[in-house]
Amino acid sequence: MQTPFNIQPILENDQVILYPLQEEDFEALYAVAADPKIWEQHPSKDRWQKEVFQTYFTSGMQSGGAFKIVDKASGNIIGSTRLYDYNEPDNSILIGYTFYATPYWGKGINRGVKLMMLEYVFQFVSKVYFHIGANNVRSQIAIGRLGAEKINEREIAYADRGPELNYEYVIENKRAPQN
Repeated sequence: MQTPFNIQPILENDQVILYPLQEEDFEALYAVAADPKIWEQHPSKDRWQKEVFQTYFTSGMQSGGAFKIVDKASGNIIGSTRLYDYNEPDNSILIGYTFYATPYWGKGINRGVKLMMLEYVFQFVSKVYFHIGANNVRSQIAIGRLGAEKINEREIAYADRGPELNYEYVIENKRAPQN
């Protein structure tokens, strides 16, 4: 019998551990998010401001699938990511709302986190979608390197602002269980 799908497990690789996000993580995660450079290409360019970040954090807590990303070497929180919008009839889920402290950019952390999350979710779904802001070239390149295919352009509503143009990508796993 297959284990039930938990969209907030603890996941670990050689570099990081993903723990379920908790209310008490706000200040430590905000200390990372307060860097305006993180949000330069994101539709929510002002998410570095505490009151705007609070909305992001609250929506993450409400999603039931948000994670803090912890550097195993230092024990510090270095970012966040999320599994959300599980769709059982479509056999799919989304990965997104990901950000990292700038010192961790270009070090393979994002790739490792995404591969770890994909390995986990492909035990339960056959498709993973990603919504990436139309101006977020860094994330578009990164997701393309993982083999994601751009399939759509659509307006996505954000909790902290109105709809913004996003590109929709998908990675499919043909070996995943079919519902």
